[in-house]
Amino acid sequence: MTKISFGSHPYLLGFEQLERLVERTAKGSGEGYPPFNIEAVADNAYRITLAVAGFREEELSITVEDRQLVIRGRQAEDDGARVWLHRGIASRAFQRSFVLADGVEVAGAHMEHGLLHVDLRRVVPETVVQTIPIRSPRVADTPAPVKRIEAK
Repeated sequence: MTKISFGSHPYLLGFEQLERLVERTAKGSGEGYPPFNIEAVADNAYRITLAVAGFREEELSITVEDRQLVIRGRQAEDDGARVWLHRGIASRAFQRSFVLADGVEVAGAHMEHGLLHVDLRRVVPETVVQTIPIRSPRVADTPAPVKRIEAK
């Protein structure tokens, strides 16, 4: 895998965290358990669905850490009273991470038929236009007021 460096390009001002987010996403995408779908359910609404058959709600956790949605699952330990002749149903712990774009929030989550649905919504920010005055060098020592124009 080729490492991408965003920090050296002069037009990418303020994107210092982008490289870290790309690396974190690339590291977390190697495991395939549990399988998941991502769908757009409306213009600004999305849903991540994970197949978590065998997990109870209290064995799952959903957190947002630094714009990263983290879904973890850990099943209770087997008491050892059962004797397995064949054990093909996965019961291992997992962690799935998804990097959220700016303005994307978790709207809620629910379980249905062994599927965990995490609903996301994009909050469209209000556009604000700023006019920056250009001053001559003689008055450069005193700050000029910045005029804000609200979008309609």
